[in-house]
Amino acid sequence: MEQKIEVQPAEKVKIHRPDPNKRSNDYSPRNRIYVRDVKGTFEWFRRGFGFILLALFAILPWLQWNGEQAILLDIMEQRFRIFGLTLWPQDFTILAWIFIVAAFALFFITTLYGRVWCGYMCPQTTWTFMFMWFEKKFEGSRNQRITLDRRPWDLDKFLRKAGKHTSWVILSLLTAMTFVGYFTDVRELFTQFWTFDAGFWATFSVLFFAFCTYGNAGYMREIMCTHMCPYARFQSAMFDQDTVTVSYDAKRGEPRGGRSRKKDPKELGLGDCIDCYMCVQVCPTGIDIRNGLQYECINCGACVDACNDVMDKMNYPRGLISYTTERNLQGGRTRKLRFKAVGYFIVMIVMLVALVWDIATRVPLQVDVLRDRNQLYSINMDGWVQNVFTLKILNKSQHTQTYHISAEGFARSAIIGADTITVRAGEVGTLPITLAVHPDDVTERVQDVTFIVTNEDGTIQESHVSRFLSD
Repeated sequence: MEQKIEVQPAEKVKIHRPDPNKRSNDYSPRNRIYVRDVKGTFEWFRRGFGFILLALFAILPWLQWNGEQAILLDIMEQRFRIFGLTLWPQDFTILAWIFIVAAFALFFITTLYGRVWCGYMCPQTTWTFMFMWFEKKFEGSRNQRITLDRRPWDLDKFLRKAGKHTSWVILSLLTAMTFVGYFTDVRELFTQFWTFDAGFWATFSVLFFAFCTYGNAGYMREIMCTHMCPYARFQSAMFDQDTVTVSYDAKRGEPRGGRSRKKDPKELGLGDCIDCYMCVQVCPTGIDIRNGLQYECINCGACVDACNDVMDKMNYPRGLISYTTERNLQGGRTRKLRFKAVGYFIVMIVMLVALVWDIATRVPLQVDVLRDRNQLYSINMDGWVQNVFTLKILNKSQHTQTYHISAEGFARSAIIGADTITVRAGEVGTLPITLAVHPDDVTERVQDVTFIVTNEDGTIQESHVSRFLSD
């Protein structure tokens, strides 16, 4: 017999409302996280890797290629120049392949090593730690910042806050100008912006992205990682028991508790965790990793360095918090090869091959042929059948090209008028031509004719099939 679930009326459901008198900072709607400075192997690696990525971000728009900006994503001109490769809206498939390869690479890395993208490569993390560095320089260590915020306003507090925010604004402006420099001439942008000669959209873009950088890295910080980033929500779908994540060894650490360095924890009935909260104080998202894996964890390894430092001071073995897997914590052996990881890797390689093939077979020329709709055909004085066509030739290379036009499909045919055209880089050339065919070769009312467009040195060639009409 089917059991019915008793439904409670809404007025009988007890609603637990927060008590303002009992609210602590841990459960504040926007708790200010004062991150403690940490040093260690993973922190130095994160800083070094972040510095490399930051240097690439700052240097790439200034590089030159054949006398032009090497990377220029010109949205207004609908032309994306990446060193020797120029992409147009017609090359959307290449951009799609790039995004697909990047997505599956992220899935593959996440399956193996968890959320390391967030901890070591994400721009939000990199810029947040840079803002925190300036914050530390002007306001001091974690405890000094807490004391400063609780202090009433005075000249010293004003100068420290003003210096911090000034450095944030300057860094935000430089970041925004560099980012916008990927979409416009970076040299002109830096000159015109500071001389107030930049156009409306360039100025608006710089100020908009500067505001976003200032707000995201200065104030929102962990909110971007925990509430706004979609990756934090779906990353768990790629995790399994063999995914390497930052984890706390509860079997070794519990029961936790304070003790003297000279005391033997086994005699006290305690684990190795001394409950110092250092792992919480250094966490940029403010979580306690000892409560287990949480979606807020960005795998930055700050808690690992902090805990290892404490273990060294207590003369305990390192690794109470470490990069490990759930299977390893349960006493098993981590499997490197597994179906999910292998599947992501195979798909990533297939997509990468498709990307390389698409780029390798790409022809920097596009040809479109339009027939004259006003007159189907005509007969010239020699008795040859004529059709009029208009060729649209898009030069997708980075240099001016001169193209020669020929036609195939008939044994005896001739192009009347100009059969060459010069087209500048990134422009579309229009060439009306008249194709005359000997009447003995015209055997049907509609026949295929192929127009072949070739550059001067014969390295670039593209063809287009059209229809030749007669009576």
